[in-house]
Amino acid sequence: MKDLGFVTKILFVEKKDIFYSIICGFISGITAVSLFASSGYLISKAALTPSIYTLMIIVVSVKILGIISALSRYGERYFSHRGTFTMLSNMRVSFYERLEPLAPTIFRKYRSGDLLARVVGDVEALQNFFLRVFYPPVVLLLVFLCTIFFTALFSIEVALIVFIGLLVTTFVVPSIFALTQRKVDRLVRQRRGELSTKVTEFLYGFRDIKIHQQLEEKESELHQSVHAYLDEQERESIHNLFSQAANKFLSLLISLLVLGVGAYLVADGQLDGIFLAMFVMVSLTVFENTTSMAAFPSYLEESRQAASRLTAVVGKDIVQEKPQERFEKRSIQGVPSIEVKDVTFAFPDETRNTLTNVTTTFPTGSKTAIVGPSGSGKSTLLQLLLKFYSINQGQIRFNNDSIDQLTQECIWENTNVVLQENHFFYGTIRDNLLLASDGLSDTEMEEMLKQVKLGHFSLDDKVLEKGENLSGGEKQRLAISRALLRNSPLWLLDEPTSSIDALTEAHIFSYLFEKAKDDTVIVVSHRLIGLEKMDQIIVMDDGTIVESGTLEELMDKKGYFYEMKQIEQSVFLIN
Repeated sequence: MKDLGFVTKILFVEKKDIFYSIICGFISGITAVSLFASSGYLISKAALTPSIYTLMIIVVSVKILGIISALSRYGERYFSHRGTFTMLSNMRVSFYERLEPLAPTIFRKYRSGDLLARVVGDVEALQNFFLRVFYPPVVLLLVFLCTIFFTALFSIEVALIVFIGLLVTTFVVPSIFALTQRKVDRLVRQRRGELSTKVTEFLYGFRDIKIHQQLEEKESELHQSVHAYLDEQERESIHNLFSQAANKFLSLLISLLVLGVGAYLVADGQLDGIFLAMFVMVSLTVFENTTSMAAFPSYLEESRQAASRLTAVVGKDIVQEKPQERFEKRSIQGVPSIEVKDVTFAFPDETRNTLTNVTTTFPTGSKTAIVGPSGSGKSTLLQLLLKFYSINQGQIRFNNDSIDQLTQECIWENTNVVLQENHFFYGTIRDNLLLASDGLSDTEMEEMLKQVKLGHFSLDDKVLEKGENLSGGEKQRLAISRALLRNSPLWLLDEPTSSIDALTEAHIFSYLFEKAKDDTVIVVSHRLIGLEKMDQIIVMDDGTIVESGTLEELMDKKGYFYEMKQIEQSVFLIN
């Protein structure tokens, strides 16, 4: 139940709608009971042929109660649904605000399909929290208490039966079914997450599946996930229907008991027979409201599971303030220098260190290349500088300010970034370039396209989802043009030209270094060509720095870098 705490906090943002819906629901419920009680009394009274005026008063009362019941029912529906929709809106905003700072590290912990199922399905499932979990028991208890008090005025025995019926249908039966509901709902959500994940991967990897002729096998796996999900849904439906049937059966049994006891009291002279029909109608009506309690365990567990899955992603309190808020006013001034001291890092849930005791500096305005074999930790070091992850130990400082005292946004707004994988949105070339800055003119963007050898593109040319209609080299050049248009003082480039031919690469780097001649530039590369312009070269292997220096210094040492250079040259000569 602790997981539902944040849902309740968000729900009570709209206190007025909650109050109005409970009041309208209570009026609707109590007038419905009064309406049927008056109807039962009218039937019995009419059989005794009273005066026409007596019947007219009762008939008018019945009609007035009917009108009040209809209006209050409308008000209850209106305010409860408005409160629910507002709650969902607030929850989506609050959840996104908590989720945003976790990107992109969140994608290492959750697969995209499962995360999508949580963001969409679990938030949507919480719409039933107020309508089916929070609100019905409150209204039901108020209506039952008034009904028990009313019946006690005529018969303590009947009031006692109604009270026992309240306990059985509202607390005992739902509690029994709630014991098995948790396992059922957990399996349904688990199967739904698995299905969402498989569908997402199937769609994203459809081309590769077709190429490797594994379509039938993947379709079979997908069908198995669908059937597993449908089976769990069927089990859940059977469980819910059985719960409702059991509750309905007990409600009718209690009404039958009211009839039997009432008949006995009438025969014994303890109760006026004119009230017998009224008691039966009251019992049938008030226990009709307990139908919602039959589904209560299902909706409660559904809401609890949904809240649990959401809090597992963003933490225990979705509505708490972001811990970085106190650093919002700090910023990186001018061209930064960066100091990395004794940094050790391992990815979450991994015991192996990706970086171990890394120490280096990137002076203001320096040009640095980080080289080394694949898996040596080059890209990870760049990700730590971007604060994608928190370091396990050590320090990273920007202009003598610890990275812990800077927000991610503060770093990103001062950095031109090109990663190994860059996302491109469905739209046009113009739309994707405007990510760099909203105030860019068409002339600036067209000139930049020419500088990266993409002058054959028009700004209105279409870009498909994830840049599917672009080649690998075109994607990299488009990403570089975005970085060039930002014009920030720090450049972090991760294999920016790995898919670009040598001549175009030389032209782009020449332009880039001219544009960034006063900026701090850090380039991760597996290529060892064109490093003459670098102020320093950092050589990494197995998560540590094995060498550093200028190109001449490293070649003179004839160490690790020299060996890599010799191997690269021999490969090119063979080719």
